[in-house]
Amino acid sequence: MSTVTDSAQLAAQLVWQGDAELWRIVGLSVRVSLMACALGAVLGLALGAWLAVARFPGWRGVIWVLNTLLALPSVVVGLLVYLLLSRAGPLGAYGLLFTPTAMVFAQAVLVLPLIAALTRRLVQDALAEGGDQLRSLGAGPYAAALLMLLHERRAVLTIGLTAFGRAVSEVGAVMIVGGNIDGVTRVMTTAIALETSKGDLALALALGAVLLGVVAVLNLAVAALHGAAQAAGQRREAGMA
Repeated sequence: MSTVTDSAQLAAQLVWQGDAELWRIVGLSVRVSLMACALGAVLGLALGAWLAVARFPGWRGVIWVLNTLLALPSVVVGLLVYLLLSRAGPLGAYGLLFTPTAMVFAQAVLVLPLIAALTRRLVQDALAEGGDQLRSLGAGPYAAALLMLLHERRAVLTIGLTAFGRAVSEVGAVMIVGGNIDGVTRVMTTAIALETSKGDLALALALGAVLLGVVAVLNLAVAALHGAAQAAGQRREAGMA
């Protein structure tokens, strides 16, 4: 019990005193996840908006595949990206394996289905309420979907925050493609796994506390966005009344 207490106290000191190694790992984690979410959002928002309005043979099958990919294990994503970036893979010549770029790519693949699926549902629901007005003004299906994304920007930001939470807490894919190299590709989740196996519970606890703090801030941000959206809707309804 004393070992756990001592480790917790030392972890608190590492966080409070701004340990250089701790915050270097945290900084890399945040940068990688932000870049991955930005890349995933560019593709996921466009794909989700298109799937919300497109109708073609096999459309339901595509939606089924997209929903299935929501449960795609991160280690499978890591394996696929590893095969792409390895020396024998099609992108092996670029030397991206075991670099932060490979980790960004892996996390982007991981969050892409999540962003696309949530965007499709958001656009479908928004068009059900206000799509007729946009169509009466001459907007095409895809243009209307993009306009709805702009109108529902708070919800889009919530999707982005959700994707970031998924990315920053992921361990399997970044472990495979990043290699957990000290000072190069070591992020919070991989460092926690390594330090725990080494018995350095203080650093592992400190990183775990910071990771929980990041997730807590994300949840607060999502709740605040939902509250702001509900308040805005109530004001609009009061104004129309």
